Amino acid sequence: MGNQENQNINSKDFIIGTLIGGIVGASAALLYAPKSGKELRGELNQGATDARGRASEWKNVAYEKGSDFKDKAYVKGSDLKNKAVDSTKSLSEKTQGLTKNVQTKIQEKRNKNEKTAEQEAEEVAEAIEEAAEELEKK
Repeated sequence: MGNQENQNINSKDFIIGTLIGGIVGASAALLYAPKSGKELRGELNQGATDARGRASEWKNVAYEKGSDFKDKAYVKGSDLKNKAVDSTKSLSEKTQGLTKNVQTKIQEKRNKNEKTAEQEAEEVAEAIEEAAEELEKK
């Protein structure tokens, strides 16, 4: 008999739970039931209009920021270009100065070597004259 009573209690609890669950489910369905088709379409249209407005605002913000970035990039590029031109001019002037300095030193060396060659030629000429005088004496 104890087993029979457990089955009756379990069946009874199951039926009560099913009834309570059905009542709660029906109440929730009534509370959260979708709106009529006309109301739902109106809300969807309103949501789409709002989304389009936000997208337009985002587009305008993106355009403004892009324009600002473009202007900043142009200014920065111009500054870098001017610095490059100035650096190039400065390096060119330094290179020209160094080239002139090297050319001057090379010319000085040549002049010094020419003087030495002239002096050596004079010494050789004197030696030849002396040798010729000695030969004449003999």
